[in-house]
Amino acid sequence: MPEIELIIKASTIDGRRKGACLFCHEYFMDLYLLAELKTISLKITTVDMLKPPPDFRSNFEATPPPILIDNGVAILENDRIERHIMKNIPGGHNIFVADKEVATKIENVFSKFKLMLLKKDDASKANLMSILRKINDHLEEKQSRFLTGETMCCFDCELMPKLQHIRVAGEFFTDFLIPGDLRALWRYFNEMYQLDAFTQSCPADQDIINHYKLQQGTKMTKREELEPPTFSNTVPTAV
Repeated sequence: MPEIELIIKASTIDGRRKGACLFCHEYFMDLYLLAELKTISLKITTVDMLKPPPDFRSNFEATPPPILIDNGVAILENDRIERHIMKNIPGGHNIFVADKEVATKIENVFSKFKLMLLKKDDASKANLMSILRKINDHLEEKQSRFLTGETMCCFDCELMPKLQHIRVAGEFFTDFLIPGDLRALWRYFNEMYQLDAFTQSCPADQDIINHYKLQQGTKMTKREELEPPTFSNTVPTAV
């Protein structure tokens, strides 16, 4: 069984636990699913990019994670990592399904979220809500656990980390709340919170918040940094 190592960004708060890099989270989920199927054994290494160890610097210079290492060969760019998982890692082709409709529905969700964080106005919140509603309607129509059916695929591994960022950072920075009437979307959140592939790879709420604070040029207070990590993982009871 091949051993695959995925190097991911560590927390920007303590430098040890999992950080809030979306691509790291997505590929961690892809590979975790394959490890559950026992087609690979998976090793996850976190690297503190504020103080990278000397061997990381000498091997990868300034390249930020995610970095995938397969049989001693390092794959460094996101699209190459994705292609490698799909074409070279045993079982990987099963995760990557072609579904143009789903790809179109989820492609702009993160850019709309980033715009909302920047503008913090009603129009940008409405634009994000419109996309979430379309995803909700798709899930409602499909009546399936995941985006394309009853088993997870690459689109779920891409969307789930983004939904967590929208839930945690959206509320923190702009008071954006996903409404309870998006019942199919909340059922999807519920599925997500039951999955080891998600819970084992998910960063703490504090790390998600700090990820965007750093982008905005602010940072955590000392008190916030010392808080024990928490994870938003509940859904409305009506769901």
